[in-house]
Amino acid sequence: MLRSTDRIQTTHAGSLPRTAELIAANAARAAGEGPEGFERMLHDQVVGVVQRQLDAGISVVGDGEYGKAMSSPVDYGAWWSYSFQRLGGLELDLEGRWAVDQVAAAPGDVRLTGFLHRRDRGRFAAAYADPTSGIFSGGDSPPPFPKCTGPLTYTGHDAVAADVANMTAAMAATGAAEGFITALSPGSASRIANEHYATDEEFVYACADALRPEYEAILDAGLVLQIDDPSIAENWDQIDPEPSVEDYLRFTRIRVEALNHALRGLPEDRIRFHLCWGSWHGPHTTDLPMADIVSTMLEVNAGGYTFEAANARHEHEYTVWDDVALPDGKVIIPGVVGHATNVVEHPELVAQRITRFAERVGRGNVLASTDCGLGGRVHPQIAWAKLEALSAGARIASERLWR
Repeated sequence: MLRSTDRIQTTHAGSLPRTAELIAANAARAAGEGPEGFERMLHDQVVGVVQRQLDAGISVVGDGEYGKAMSSPVDYGAWWSYSFQRLGGLELDLEGRWAVDQVAAAPGDVRLTGFLHRRDRGRFAAAYADPTSGIFSGGDSPPPFPKCTGPLTYTGHDAVAADVANMTAAMAATGAAEGFITALSPGSASRIANEHYATDEEFVYACADALRPEYEAILDAGLVLQIDDPSIAENWDQIDPEPSVEDYLRFTRIRVEALNHALRGLPEDRIRFHLCWGSWHGPHTTDLPMADIVSTMLEVNAGGYTFEAANARHEHEYTVWDDVALPDGKVIIPGVVGHATNVVEHPELVAQRITRFAERVGRGNVLASTDCGLGGRVHPQIAWAKLEALSAGARIASERLWR
């Protein structure tokens, strides 16, 4: 991965705003109505979004997750739901069990409850139910997600090949030095109803085996692979009642071990791991502290770790790195601009955030990023202004750190 050798390099968490043309085309495809020439249009759109990132000062660019279909301007789930079209062994869950099932945990027996029964949602039930509150969480009607009813297989070879081809073509056309594509983790993939595998662990490992071909395809193309895994931190809020930290880490370690199983033998120095607490705009009062999960995050066989560090719930946690040693050869990719507010960060604040991390782990071990994907979470005009602020702040920090 590109490192910060003479200046702070910049990147982002993956999702970028889709154009109106792409959103309309995705909606038409979902309705079975075409459109003709979609593949060429998507290719051109990826070239355009890569060029726009470079113009905004982003050094490590992505495809904006344009191959992961969004059919409306506000969309919190494309990073996950794209996988449903790339896995065999799934059927539509007409009951919405992934969201509506209410499952109780117990000491030593950690279980995930449905998304609609999260503890943060329960604590702020009136706010979540009020459409004027500004909490964008998908509402009370769960979208049609699948359930696992048979052996999981990977069927997305053509789709990931198109993602890779579009990204590599865009890099060639624009001169981008490094590019990445995101892919779902086994832990996050396994948060749907399971009616086939005998145990939770067996299901998670089946997800790992099924997703490995996607990881291989991205890396074989010379790209950086970003593993998206909100689950290892976000699952904490989906366990009711709140478990002990020890029980939760045992539950989570299975997911980390399954991911490492999927990554076995793959080039660690071109893999980065994305941790977050969920990108919905909610209070997040039940988020697990970074101090409790950081060591588990570092057990993932990756060369870089991206995580939220700009929003009001987690910005203070940069001090974790006073007590945690970053392993040799690794980099951190903290979010220094956020997805959860329309306020565009001042470049000076961005520089201060970057400097805090650089002082603790070394300037060469920090890339500056966003908390989560900006696409579908803030208005496109604001999203691009945030990326420009990110780049401006990185320039200020670089002048100070390398002077």
